[in-house]
Amino acid sequence: MQPRFSNFANSVEFEGAFDVLATARKLKAVGKDVIELEIGDSPFPTSPAAAKAGIRAIEEDLCHYGPAVGLPEFRQAASEYVNREYGLETTADNIVAGHGGKPFEQFFCEAFLNPDDGVLVFSPHFPTYDPNIARRGARIVLSPLRQVRDFRPNLDDVRDFLSNDPQPKAIFLNSPHNPTGGVALEEDLVELAELVRGRDVAVFSDEPYDRMVWHGRHHTILSQPGMIDQCVAAYTFSKSFSMSGWRIGFAVSSRAVIDIFAKLVNSSLSCVPPFAQLAGIAALNHDIAERDRQMDLFRGKVHLLVDGLNEIEGIRCLRPGGTFYAFPSVAPVCNRFQITSHGLAMYLLEGADDRKGVACLGGECFGQAGRGFVRFSCAESDARLSEAIEFFAGAIQREERIVDYLAGRPQFRLGEPYDEEK
Repeated sequence: MQPRFSNFANSVEFEGAFDVLATARKLKAVGKDVIELEIGDSPFPTSPAAAKAGIRAIEEDLCHYGPAVGLPEFRQAASEYVNREYGLETTADNIVAGHGGKPFEQFFCEAFLNPDDGVLVFSPHFPTYDPNIARRGARIVLSPLRQVRDFRPNLDDVRDFLSNDPQPKAIFLNSPHNPTGGVALEEDLVELAELVRGRDVAVFSDEPYDRMVWHGRHHTILSQPGMIDQCVAAYTFSKSFSMSGWRIGFAVSSRAVIDIFAKLVNSSLSCVPPFAQLAGIAALNHDIAERDRQMDLFRGKVHLLVDGLNEIEGIRCLRPGGTFYAFPSVAPVCNRFQITSHGLAMYLLEGADDRKGVACLGGECFGQAGRGFVRFSCAESDARLSEAIEFFAGAIQREERIVDYLAGRPQFRLGEPYDEEK
């Protein structure tokens, strides 16, 4: 007989983006024209020096085990990068290599959390935070992000968490923020650091969109006094250098934390492939100009998409401070048709037209605080983004199709109306 799965395994769900991606690809396979704005992947090729270095490393058979903490030359390049970009004073000893940025969520939780510890998460939030915190039996405490506050973290909620939670132990900070595009200002980080400094509280600073800040510049909480001892900051090559499939990233923290992370990498993943690290070194040392060119293109895509969405009646979208996502409020449209925001997203993909669709994500994919919103990525050409805007505007005028779509999918029927002011 099949042994029973654990309660934890049964509780884990796929990221909504990958579920919608699978549906989109099935529809495309049978001939439907789908504009894919659901996945947070770059539409550009891997930056050139990185690609060449990776190929050369494979040809030279640099495909064997390496140090769990990362190649010394990779750690040095990553240290020099964050020092140059953010004014830090790290060394290679402050760096650990990883398979992208995502595994560091798990290692952070394993390093710092015990059962029943409280973890403050600003929400809507990246969906893999939940299972990684649950693995340790810890508790999520949610702090809602609001459009009326530009989706900046609420420091009053941090104060309340630190004062009133029975076991406050960690805070997850993501800036620039997925899915909202909100950016924590330097003053927010100064205040957050003041609140946690000297406490038995660790901060996970998730920074995969560090080069996608469209107004001003990116700030990391690591630059605040003492925070390298209480913070783990995670970076990835997936967005800035279009290397999502290479699965290469790194984390920055104190030497004591990095030593713990090295053991956790070794016990779970052995090491990061050396050829991927060598590609990462080349990206950091030789592809900055190409990175910046691509970031300028992303900025244009974001503005095109947001400006177009705001022309649609019933849609309200902030121009994001960072990331390559638009996160418009669709609450008035959902309330009018009594459809959930995830239902609206699936309607755009499956039900609005027999031959064409737009793939995006309902805000519920990022927790209940995302209800009433949808997320669009900019991972298509400008022409396809314009097509998607036009399609969206027309789709929400087809009331009969929405009614028909809901008739066969009662799970997408909205119960209580969404708050249109949040």
